[in-house]
Amino acid sequence: MPDAPSLPRPCGPVTGALFDYLQFDAGTIPPLTDLETGRSDALADRDLQLALSCCYELHYRGFDLAGDFEWDEQVLQLRRDLEGRFEQSLREQLGRRGDSGAATLDAVIAAGSDGPSPSAFMAERGTIDQFREFAIHRSLYQLKEADAHTWAIPRYAGRSRSALIEIQMDEYGNGVPGQAHSELFAATMEAIGLDTTYGRYVDDVGAETLATTNLISWFGLHRRLLPCLLGHLAIFEMTSTVPMSRYAAACDRLGLPTRARHFYDVHVIADEHHGPLAATHLVGDFLAEHPDSKPLVMWGARALMLVEERLATHLVTSWEAGRSSLVPSGPKPDVRRHLEVVPAA
Repeated sequence: MPDAPSLPRPCGPVTGALFDYLQFDAGTIPPLTDLETGRSDALADRDLQLALSCCYELHYRGFDLAGDFEWDEQVLQLRRDLEGRFEQSLREQLGRRGDSGAATLDAVIAAGSDGPSPSAFMAERGTIDQFREFAIHRSLYQLKEADAHTWAIPRYAGRSRSALIEIQMDEYGNGVPGQAHSELFAATMEAIGLDTTYGRYVDDVGAETLATTNLISWFGLHRRLLPCLLGHLAIFEMTSTVPMSRYAAACDRLGLPTRARHFYDVHVIADEHHGPLAATHLVGDFLAEHPDSKPLVMWGARALMLVEERLATHLVTSWEAGRSSLVPSGPKPDVRRHLEVVPAA
């Protein structure tokens, strides 16, 4: 496929088994229960999150592979098992939070607004290296911004769907070449000296970042989770304006070229409109027609706040301690050395 990236480096038994299967016709993928390392929190397990991310990527641009694995039964079975672990950890973590009774999206936002703020850190004291790190983390989503939410469009009808289409059209630059938000983010990356190749930095980010992108893909790929996806998108739009203005200010403070901040300026303007549109029409109209879906809408919103808070804590804690937030890089190993190949029965 055009623009298909190479597989990332395996980082544990799950990615090792998956990549062996994808690259070397390894026979069968062992059951997840035979591969797991015993970590109880799937949200912090990079091996699990990377494997899930690669399973999902087969539904986006795929990988540079000899075969077509998008609907491969063994890959789908592994994906289902990984999603089960992902959902279990999300429910466990959300069960410990105090926002389970939040009745509105505003209440969900308020309950999660006390954590560390990467945008405030960056606006006030972040370095250019930390700004580059932040862009690397975000590149996994931003270089395909809006794609997962677009999966919702063919899955329902009604007034809410019109709001969704309006938001998505803006995200894609209303069809004008070079104006899609993913293209604007690539311009920001280029302006600060980063590689804009799709999937370039997946080896450099940890479980916290992978979990944020996996959450969107999980919601987007399951029709039953459509209300979660709408809640997720609404929170995205409702919480964007202030952070984006801070990142724009950081660009100025760091003396970056104007093209570096254009992505953030566009979001400030767009999301001043998108936020109310998402709350009133995307979610409001949807719940007026489907009131029984409110628990799922709110759960999707809360799940987004959870994974974003975990990423924010990782970023700010790392930077305040004077260390990088990225995963140390190294040469790609031969994945055949990572896990013994299990032959077909």
